[in-house]
Amino acid sequence: MARYTGPKTKIARKFGEAIFGEDKSFEKRNYPPGQHGNTRRRGKKSEYSVQLMEKQKAKYTYGILEKQFRNMFKKATAATGITGEVLLQLCESRLDNVVFRMGLSNSRSGARQLVSHRHITVNGGIVNISSYSLKPGDVVAVREKSKSLETIDRALSNSSSVFEWITWNGDLMQGTYVSIPARIQIPENINEQFIVELYSK
Repeated sequence: MARYTGPKTKIARKFGEAIFGEDKSFEKRNYPPGQHGNTRRRGKKSEYSVQLMEKQKAKYTYGILEKQFRNMFKKATAATGITGEVLLQLCESRLDNVVFRMGLSNSRSGARQLVSHRHITVNGGIVNISSYSLKPGDVVAVREKSKSLETIDRALSNSSSVFEWITWNGDLMQGTYVSIPARIQIPENINEQFIVELYSK
């Protein structure tokens, strides 16, 4: 499946925040990309432009392509609850995102690679589909043969994030997706209402 593989700092600069995680290049040039850099005068953005930027930011943050994202929005619309909040909850329940939240990788793209390379199990069975949607109570673990992977050890040693909806057992190298996170528990700086307004046009 197609994925964005271009310069990530350029995308982060476009949105004005390090959406792919810690980025030293972004810290040096945290203004929008372009020929005239920080000196360029930028007019007021239209309502559509603001909404589109928010959708693009969400897609790049979670590493989801347009067709997939639109399908998730349809699913969120059909579900009970606030559409925008449900949309973010669906993004958070993806296997690649939970692997990232558990600290098994420093980035979502790295988490996707762990899943696709069959290093991750769900409830004891290998799952290699990054978009696999987890349900509360599902146990996510590192496959026995993969527990000695240096990339996983390095990521875990650098991880300090704790999320209330996820538990992690370092000895067993497994965690549980305890519950669907409430909007206030999701740390991403995304205005989901703009996305809802864009797709509702």
